[in-house]
Amino acid sequence: MARLAQTAGLTDIQQEILSTVRDFVDKEIIPVATELEHRDEYPQQIVDGLKELGLFGLMIPEEYGGLGESLLTYALCVEEIARGWMSVSGIINTHFIVAYMLKQHGTQEQKDHFLPRMAAGDIRGAFSMSEPGLGSDVSAITSKAVKDGDEYVLNGQKMWLTNGGTSSLVAVLVRSDEGHPEGTAPHKSMTTFLVEKEPGFGEVRPGLTIPGKIDKMGYKGVDTTELIMDGLRIPANRVLGGETGRGFYQMMDGVEVGRVNVAARGCGVAQRAFELGVRYAQQRHTFGKPIAQHQAIQFKLAEMATKVEAAHAMMVNAARKKDSGERNDLEAGMAKYLASEYCKEVVEDSFRIHGGYGFSKEYEIERLYREAPMLLIGEGTAEIQKMIIGRRLLEEYRFQG
Repeated sequence: MARLAQTAGLTDIQQEILSTVRDFVDKEIIPVATELEHRDEYPQQIVDGLKELGLFGLMIPEEYGGLGESLLTYALCVEEIARGWMSVSGIINTHFIVAYMLKQHGTQEQKDHFLPRMAAGDIRGAFSMSEPGLGSDVSAITSKAVKDGDEYVLNGQKMWLTNGGTSSLVAVLVRSDEGHPEGTAPHKSMTTFLVEKEPGFGEVRPGLTIPGKIDKMGYKGVDTTELIMDGLRIPANRVLGGETGRGFYQMMDGVEVGRVNVAARGCGVAQRAFELGVRYAQQRHTFGKPIAQHQAIQFKLAEMATKVEAAHAMMVNAARKKDSGERNDLEAGMAKYLASEYCKEVVEDSFRIHGGYGFSKEYEIERLYREAPMLLIGEGTAEIQKMIIGRRLLEEYRFQG
């Protein structure tokens, strides 16, 4: 086990889970990741393997067939998986945000119906907030639900769904004005709907179309899609929690978990970039000695390792805070911001250590170089994190004059 990014105070069970995941990553993910990524191919075999390990039920309570583990255990598993291939951690993340939202906010019937099959990996989750014109401004959502008897009719276009094609359950945030008078704050008139669908592309149920995969610079393999609702009818018992107007709070609670996940991904990718850089620096010779013996390279390695260590510590702190039942939006925002920025810097330094070979598709660092930028914008941009952090600091340190 490497010296960096160790976590103190883990139980024997946590250590056993992590050791199993790390072993799986080293044997089943790292050897095939670059080839699959270059082909933009969904990693079905890897996903089947994770399903067999029980990873889709990691945080789902034992009463629903899951492992009932903590957010910390989950985040540390995500860190390991992202170290192998970040796209795989994305497949798991969206599933977990939906499972977490169901566990925290679902009605008993919704939990009983979905969670056992989600724990088994038979139902895969995706969630959908963003739209083509709004980016991080969730309050500007225009997709709408209108009540019609015992059903709601949903219309609108959503954007950037990770797992949009392969998922069979999507938590969709839309505006629902019924019961909310004119002038209600936008975030108080939003509702999360649990939309079941067939996996695949095209019309996946009447009124619901997944047009196809969005072609991306990196973060390949996992499908990122749009979602178009045109007269999509959803029964009232598929409103998350059974009550309209709560969607914004439910989604934000899920996103806090998601931000810890993105921080963990940043930690995992940075760790892998460091591993590749420190290994290459000892193999490559210039001027009669390994480049690792040149002070310029040692300085780079020192900075990279320090960033890996700092990002990991902040991510662990944010996960533990949420596990303790405390509000963690400040810590999650800081961890996500720092880990994604440091990840980009560590990957770039590793890329520089590789010299010309870093530009070659034969070397793994080329893939990491294209993957790192997604973390700067996923689950809220760096600028959004800084806004959240700034507001929370002003709440905590309010000047009493």
